[in-house]
Amino acid sequence: MANFKGHALPGSFFLLFGLWWSVKYPLQYLSQKVNKKSHRIYCFQRVDAIEGGIKIIFALIGMLAEQFVPDGPHLYLYSGENRDWVKLMNWQHTTMYLFYGLSGVVDVFTYISQVVPQGLDRLMLSMAVFVEGCLFYYHVLHRPMLDQHIHSLLLIAIFSGACSTMLEVFLRDNIVLEMFRAGVTIVQGTWFWQIGVVLFQPWGGLVWDENDHSNIMFLTMCFFWHSAAAVAILAINYTLAYCCIQRCRRGSGEPYIGLGVRQQKRDTSSQAAFLNGSDEE
Repeated sequence: MANFKGHALPGSFFLLFGLWWSVKYPLQYLSQKVNKKSHRIYCFQRVDAIEGGIKIIFALIGMLAEQFVPDGPHLYLYSGENRDWVKLMNWQHTTMYLFYGLSGVVDVFTYISQVVPQGLDRLMLSMAVFVEGCLFYYHVLHRPMLDQHIHSLLLIAIFSGACSTMLEVFLRDNIVLEMFRAGVTIVQGTWFWQIGVVLFQPWGGLVWDENDHSNIMFLTMCFFWHSAAAVAILAINYTLAYCCIQRCRRGSGEPYIGLGVRQQKRDTSSQAAFLNGSDEE
């Protein structure tokens, strides 16, 4: 959809997944670092399967919205005697949602079947992100300068996410790569909204001059403000996850992160007491 809603819808999907990953992966990493119980790993695998189901639902919503809006193609790829293409922009968005839906299917099958090779879920997600990048690269050719530039900034986040997700195929459960993917996904989500606001002014206001170089300079700077905000969100959520796990460990009496320092002090004091006792004998 070449309007604000057409950018807000995928932006909301990406933003929700990015925020969720920024909470999920710190919890998974910190909990497994403290206590490597198999049932906890199994719980996170179940979460991955549920996440895949949600991904499928979001993809279906996106495809239906692109195809069956009043001015959509309604599943017609071409029409008329000249066989003219029908709403190829909507078809490109539908293709993007299709690959994310396939990624969700692989997530579910990875959980319910042992036959699926490990890492195939990350490979399919990387392919979906790469397809999204290719579609958007050719999406804005021969468009006004501002339109091209604001979408090219989106490509930075997209291809960065595709590369980091591909690395996860070989470096499984790497917290740095997982948090990086969460961050660039958050940036994708917020930047989709930014594109919609700049190009379509949903709440009114002055129209952006598409040939003013100052607007391009500002939007470039604004993109990195979005990136800085994503980094802040990652840091806050990681800290909250750490504090949450610490509190849960103290409440249940289980060992918690940071206990090694206290244990070392306790061992040192015990050793000193033992040596004093030996001297007295």
